[in-house]
Amino acid sequence: MARIVVVHGIAQQFKGPRSLLASVAPALRDGVTASGPRAPELSDDDITCAFYGDAFVRPGTRATSLPAYDDADVEPDYESELLLEWWLEAARVYPEVLGPDAKSRGVAGYLAGRPLKRPMVRRALNALTHAPYFARVAEPLLIFGLKQVRRYFNEPGLRDRIKEAVAQAIEPDTRVLVAHSLGSVAAYELLCDEAVRAAHPEWGISTLITLGSPLGLRGLIFDRLLPAPQQGHGTWPLGIQSWTNIADAGDIVALVKELAPRFGPGVDDREIDNGAEMHSVDRYLTAPVTGRAIAAGLGL
Repeated sequence: MARIVVVHGIAQQFKGPRSLLASVAPALRDGVTASGPRAPELSDDDITCAFYGDAFVRPGTRATSLPAYDDADVEPDYESELLLEWWLEAARVYPEVLGPDAKSRGVAGYLAGRPLKRPMVRRALNALTHAPYFARVAEPLLIFGLKQVRRYFNEPGLRDRIKEAVAQAIEPDTRVLVAHSLGSVAAYELLCDEAVRAAHPEWGISTLITLGSPLGLRGLIFDRLLPAPQQGHGTWPLGIQSWTNIADAGDIVALVKELAPRFGPGVDDREIDNGAEMHSVDRYLTAPVTGRAIAAGLGL
């Protein structure tokens, strides 16, 4: 039975739990191996993946291509605001990315928090092509990622379906939940759900590891969490004794790198360098700091 459950992020809708596991498991094992000379050996049965990507495709289908999304398909308000946040962070972190102020590189604070009009959406999409990682992401896929985040927070049925997919992957022997990107939001909300935890007294999860997580972003993510934060502080996940949050300094999806100020000093925030693949789940999993957190969560 799986002692470790990995929860994926956005843009995995054309895969499945086995195909994800085929890439995730070796990366996770490599991270544990790199964690130290006494690193434990993990078996095939130790790791599984929670898969929810099919929640974003039409029921009963497995589409072979994305819609030909372009700037006209970025919806106002939530999607354009999230795109703006990514753009501002990319301009702050990477000198080659022009910010909203076309006369200079960097952040234009007066634009923060405003929905982007279509010409600015086009500029944002163009600018992100100069940021590492996003330069390798096709524009329709990037826009589809924006839509997945929006739908998670605005479609209650879909939100519940995703959390249920994570719950189904957890077994009585599961001790460590490793969650990447949007998956960290679903994993966090699931662990904080008192009704779900009461329905699963057999769960023994004590360690949460978040990778490239957007949980700390005020307004668009943090303030929309369930249960709702109180006085600027998020709920501590039920039963969790150890929470390690790992973020690449240049990961523009993990806009707030340190979660301890939002969720309490119990969060162990760690910063790493994934190179050009700053948001890659495989890079996060192969990091020694991730491997050490997993091994510690297993009591090894």
